[in-house]
Amino acid sequence: MAPISQTRASKRAPATASKPQRTTNRPTAKESSGGSDSDNQASKSRRKRVYDSDALDDESEDENAQGSSRVSTNKKGKRTKASNKSPKKASAAKRPRKKAKASSDAADVDEEDAEIELAEGQKVIGVIVQAPKTGRVPPGQISRNTLNFLTQLKDPDCNDRDWFLRLEPVYRLAEQEWKAFVEAFTDSLAEVDGQIPPLPPKDVIHRIYRDMRFSNDKTPYKTGFSASFSRSGRKGIFAHFRPGDSLIAAGLWCPGRNELETVRSSIKRSPRRLREAIAAPDFIEYFGEPTPRKDGGRRSIFGMEDELKVAPKGVEKNHPDIDLLKCRSFAVSHRFLDSEVLDPDFKEKLASVAKVLRPFVHCLNDMLTISNDDDSDDGEDEDEEGTEVGE
Repeated sequence: MAPISQTRASKRAPATASKPQRTTNRPTAKESSGGSDSDNQASKSRRKRVYDSDALDDESEDENAQGSSRVSTNKKGKRTKASNKSPKKASAAKRPRKKAKASSDAADVDEEDAEIELAEGQKVIGVIVQAPKTGRVPPGQISRNTLNFLTQLKDPDCNDRDWFLRLEPVYRLAEQEWKAFVEAFTDSLAEVDGQIPPLPPKDVIHRIYRDMRFSNDKTPYKTGFSASFSRSGRKGIFAHFRPGDSLIAAGLWCPGRNELETVRSSIKRSPRRLREAIAAPDFIEYFGEPTPRKDGGRRSIFGMEDELKVAPKGVEKNHPDIDLLKCRSFAVSHRFLDSEVLDPDFKEKLASVAKVLRPFVHCLNDMLTISNDDDSDDGEDEDEEGTEVGE
């Protein structure tokens, strides 16, 4: 009977006609059965080494002939052959990220040599513009850098999301500067008007993002910074900073029907306090004479776009206070030059104008306040909403 090791070796010998067979001195059955254990062990070791050599030779020849085919021997002596098929490429839908490689130059390594990893659906829109290092001002002032950024934002070609993303570091610096200015101005404002609480900037500053739902202008960003101050936080004195059109305003802007009727009823009873407020000399200095212009232009609280051309319903056209009763908004505004805005003492000048506005704002607040025993929180809410001011 032939040894098991010989049978396995013969079965696994490569069947290649062109390759000469290797011969070994194989023991007979008698030698195998009658030999010592040490001789048998040595014989098995020699036979195994012969087979391993053959397998390695076969593997080398197969790799040269078939390229990527591989032959290996496991612990039991069995040969396993790997497929030469290349792995399937992942489909574009399964690839979470893709790499866009720029051309490499061995002589010069620059940004084009770096790998740019883009998530699915992303694209390169341009180079990020860093915030300016020069021209900065102490907290409480407006810098030329902020003015330049808002000037660029007024250009419709720049007022889009791609441009804004590229200049986001510049915007963040301008926003931080505006918040510091508002914080400093709030302290000055609280000194001249005790009804205005010293709220943090985040509670009074308006967002730069526009509401485009009901507007024909689809530019996504406002072209200026703004904030509102009052005893309720966001309604009352309105400060707006925009290149060439910075202003401070206050009063009642486009009130609701009930609020407007309340103000008109107060004017019918006694218009004296309101007339005194808008006829004060310092008020006239900033907001103009308290009489309507003949050409219908804007002056003091008169000449607003929503002003009535005729007497309101239920009011005679020759009423002594018909000029006040035709008004639908009771608001005033004063504009500043860019040079005034950039002045280090600009917040003090704003506070001085707010001091002039205080009697006018308090008069309107008192007109809207229902002074009877049935006062409720709803009445206070109407008062707060009725003091909103816009451009």
